[in-house]
Amino acid sequence: MVVVMEVGADESQIESVIATLSDHGFDVHRSSGSQRTVLGAVGVQPDFDKRHIELLEGVYTVHRVSEPYKFASRSWKKEPTEAKVGNVVIGGKELAVMAGPCSVESEEQIHASAEAVAKAGARILRGGAFKPRSSPYSFQGLGEDGLKMMRKAADAHGLAVVTELMDPSHADLMARYTDMVQIGARNMQNFPLLRVAGQLGLPVLLKRGLSATIQEWLMSAEYILAEDNPNVVLCERGIRTFETMTRNTLDLSAVPVLKARSHLPVIVDPSHGTGIRNKVIPMARAGVAAGADGLMIEVHPDPDTALSDGPQSLYFSQFEELMTQIRRIAEVIGRKVV
Repeated sequence: MVVVMEVGADESQIESVIATLSDHGFDVHRSSGSQRTVLGAVGVQPDFDKRHIELLEGVYTVHRVSEPYKFASRSWKKEPTEAKVGNVVIGGKELAVMAGPCSVESEEQIHASAEAVAKAGARILRGGAFKPRSSPYSFQGLGEDGLKMMRKAADAHGLAVVTELMDPSHADLMARYTDMVQIGARNMQNFPLLRVAGQLGLPVLLKRGLSATIQEWLMSAEYILAEDNPNVVLCERGIRTFETMTRNTLDLSAVPVLKARSHLPVIVDPSHGTGIRNKVIPMARAGVAAGADGLMIEVHPDPDTALSDGPQSLYFSQFEELMTQIRRIAEVIGRKVV
């Protein structure tokens, strides 16, 4: 249930409504917009008569939220959310580009990557210190050493850091070294991990699961939002279909669907979405044109020797060309890229 307060409702009126909702067994979350305060009341109370709230002083309107995802819904928040990651805003007029290698492999590799992507216009350095691999024998990442290297490289080139949180026990490390935590596709429905990510207080990048519907994806976002963490960014990274010509099927129709149903920012990852280097730039262009708030791109100094995801990683020169192209597209649709 959503309670919208009158313009100019004072604090005592707001607190009175919160107290009444709490007395009826609701968990209340508060959101203050530019003009009105909105209260989200969560709880299973099928027989509750909303007139108990409508008659209180300072209340403008009360309505039930039909979607199972409450705080991710446009019913809860009409204005688009702008998530701040370091000095970068995701969801505003400017497109946010995250770029870097799949895995942090060495200090030289991550510094070269940070320098190249920053020069081309990316604002956030991506890279994995802990890697979820399909095979237990594949490279699993450098752990804390990788986080330290990534933080140092990002700071040297004025970038924020996003990296994947795989285990609740790594939460303290994430808080120490990163600006944004990523929940990968394989962990989209790892609900204890989602709660920990929400409790960290850092912005969270939530990737779509390999076979997840949009509603399941938004329900996962709800776990993070329910921890009073409003800074959630959704990442469309492709879903598993019967098609075999690409690694995944990049569902760009998800972008306008999410924009209509949710206030959360949406970015597109064409690297995982296609898994093939020469498909990344065309699909990145399409993602921007579809209305995405940003891109996540894998870039490597020498993709042919990369320890993970080399075939989908761009060379530095290709990434520079990609940034040139999306600047032109962004201008056409009223957005901009640094």
